[in-house]
Amino acid sequence: MNIKKHIPNALTSLNLLSGMMGIVFVLNGKIEWGAYLIFIAALFDFLDGFVARILKVHSEIGKQLDSLADLVTFGVLPSFILFQMVAENSSAVFLPYITLVVGVFSALRLAKFNVDTRQTDRFIGVPTPANALLISTLPFFIQKFDSIGAIISRPESLIALSIVMSLLLVAEIPLIALKFKSFAVKENVFRYLTLLIGLICIVTLGLAGIPLVIISYIVLSVLEGLSSKNA
Repeated sequence: MNIKKHIPNALTSLNLLSGMMGIVFVLNGKIEWGAYLIFIAALFDFLDGFVARILKVHSEIGKQLDSLADLVTFGVLPSFILFQMVAENSSAVFLPYITLVVGVFSALRLAKFNVDTRQTDRFIGVPTPANALLISTLPFFIQKFDSIGAIISRPESLIALSIVMSLLLVAEIPLIALKFKSFAVKENVFRYLTLLIGLICIVTLGLAGIPLVIISYIVLSVLEGLSSKNA
């Protein structure tokens, strides 16, 4: 029995397990733990691909399992986080269910990624892990910044965020992939800016800085696209 070919799938399964555990925590009112488990799952998501490349054990089953795990962890779990946040601040029974659109569009995003041959050196639409990190760290951002946090935590703001981020998941917008063909500054200026802003936000603000990192990533990606067209 060739054990090494099962190692990447085992790591992917841990990604899936983390997402399932996160959902349980969120449904029990522990939203912050949902965020922590998304970070843990993101680590497993990185490791499964990394280990598969090192061991040279790619498989079609692994590819499908990875998408299914990502749907639960980076699609369903974030939508449940938004669901709980809206439910805690709204008396409208059906309003929180609108946030589940994030899970639906995450499924569309992942299906699109699996068949889109253009996404080799850049992403088309916001990646599901980036969207999940933005949503899951909103509670930390809201706690850190009281004034703007009070606005963001309103049900109508969270519903608007759900719809906007869902559309960005499947939007035909090229976004930066942190894959370096060379380390020349001229060729990678927007990648370096993304990393620099991300480092500054995380060092100074901790988890509360993650939403700013993701927003700056999207903005810099759009600016890079515009500069490429004008070049």
